[in-house]
Amino acid sequence: MADNPKLKQLREKAMRLPLTSGVYLMKNKSGKIIYIGKAKALKNRVSQYFGSQNTHPPKVRRMVENVDDFDYILTDSEFEALVLECSLIKQNMPKYNILLKDDKGYSYIKITPNPWGNLYACFRQDDPTASYLGPYTGNYSVTQAVAQAKEIFKLPTCGKVFPRDIKNARPCLNYFLSRCSAPCAGKISQAAYEESLAAAVRFIKGDSRAEVKAMEEEMTAAAEALDFERAARLRDRIRAVARISNRQKVVTSQNKQQDVFAFSRQNDKACLAVLNFQNGLLCGTETFIFDPTGDLPQLRQDLLLSYYAMRREIPPKILLDGDAADSALLTRFFEEKRGKKVELVVPQKGEGYRLVQMCRSNASQKLGDYFGRTGPQTAVLDELARLLQLPKIPVYIEAYDISHTAGADNVAGMVVFQNARPLKRAYRKFAIQSFEGQDDYGSMREVLSRRLNRYVEEAGSGEGFGRLPDLILLDGGQGQVNAVKPVIDALGLDIPVFGMVKDSKHRTRAIASGGQEIEIRDGRSVFTLVSTIQEEVHRFSITYHKSRHAKAALTTRLTEIPGIGEKKAASLLKTFKTLKKIRAATEAELCAAPGIGPKDAAAIHTFFLTQASPAPDGPDHQTTEEQ
Repeated sequence: MADNPKLKQLREKAMRLPLTSGVYLMKNKSGKIIYIGKAKALKNRVSQYFGSQNTHPPKVRRMVENVDDFDYILTDSEFEALVLECSLIKQNMPKYNILLKDDKGYSYIKITPNPWGNLYACFRQDDPTASYLGPYTGNYSVTQAVAQAKEIFKLPTCGKVFPRDIKNARPCLNYFLSRCSAPCAGKISQAAYEESLAAAVRFIKGDSRAEVKAMEEEMTAAAEALDFERAARLRDRIRAVARISNRQKVVTSQNKQQDVFAFSRQNDKACLAVLNFQNGLLCGTETFIFDPTGDLPQLRQDLLLSYYAMRREIPPKILLDGDAADSALLTRFFEEKRGKKVELVVPQKGEGYRLVQMCRSNASQKLGDYFGRTGPQTAVLDELARLLQLPKIPVYIEAYDISHTAGADNVAGMVVFQNARPLKRAYRKFAIQSFEGQDDYGSMREVLSRRLNRYVEEAGSGEGFGRLPDLILLDGGQGQVNAVKPVIDALGLDIPVFGMVKDSKHRTRAIASGGQEIEIRDGRSVFTLVSTIQEEVHRFSITYHKSRHAKAALTTRLTEIPGIGEKKAASLLKTFKTLKKIRAATEAELCAAPGIGPKDAAAIHTFFLTQASPAPDGPDHQTTEEQ
């Protein structure tokens, strides 16, 4: 990205700002407002934008590149700045503010007039003959309410027009499933139909429990008046309401009205999920994918302000998946807007915690869909992120293990899991170079130092060593973690590192971090993932160690031949792969190996001819690139 040529000039202007609260407005060359923010101390906040660009996330850097000037408005308090910021954002809709808007706007329930009216979900009030309920903030809740009302009160869902199509067709399957009153076949009178439509409207407008009570009273009265047809019709409606309610009780809340917020973050994208509860039942969900900026508390504040700026109602209780910046100011702002008390809660247990986790799972799933991950992959990565309290989903995981035989032939293996699956083309092998003998901590420190220094060299590529992992797992406990943390910190990198701890039977039992162990219960999907990673990195590193150990043994065997040193032995192994093939080669074939002359070939040939009992071959050795 190119630096803004006016950066120095803008910073000088920012340094002249007062240390008081206010709102700042970033503008482009045409004078259009592209970002609005608030600050407790304008000078400190605004000057940060025009300092080092390396500390900013990509979206902020893009915004700063387009700033040609900025304006500001002083306020008497931080709360006034917050109120003014929300108002100005709503008026100007700046490009770089987080704006959580439905693409389709508000939704309505359309009620077409009698005779033979019906209910529909729509986005516009474009029929002057119809009446409307709404607006509503989520199309999901509107379509769900219309579908439920039609099913309960047996209103048609087909495209037939009444009275034109009455008695022009046989009843469809919905009639035989008791989901339609079949006016097309003349199975219901106009008066009874209009009564059903009026009841459906009352059902949508009010509390379903009150509507059920009224229908029960009507049913009793109809039965006493010997109007059994009407009583049966009311009985069927009551049963339909109960059936619908039982479906909804899968997700219920003790709090009648509340919203639940949680978000999931991956690389340069984040997803906010919102669950809306009315009358204790989940009545709507919304998700928004956007480019995140700032730290997590500030991000939550921005999301809440943006969400409720576009909505009429604020519920009495709002559940969050973490702390929001300036929560006291937020609460005061929402309470003044609502006119009643509002609670911002970060639940740690119980029903609230369960709902927040469910909301976060929805956000993770939507983000997984965006990046093309499957449901199980998204679920296990989200569970791992929650377990380890990671700031974002660990899509790209690197794991390391050390292998040696009593300090000889020290090697390390690195395996990579992307989207919870092995990415074998990214596996790497390391031969320990800085010392000989047994020192697992020193080996791990060397390997991570080499790997991360390669990142510093190749950071621009974004592939292989040019990509940083979202999570590093080490085969071992807290000692391994302590050995590599200084390496990561010295390079100024922020990578979560954990150890994978085994039990006495060499099975994964816990994850080590901060001097403590996080237990992983058997049967959980995250247990399966971590166990798979630990087994895979162990297999990979020990296979590499055995290969090097076998190669060392074969090299030692070949160096027993007069005139053959380690370099010539390595050349022979690289050319012929196995001791068996070297033994069977002719002198002319042996000369084909680099560095092997006729004299060496004769010595090799003679050596194997004079062996009374040839040593058994080691395993075939395939040469590999060592990092």
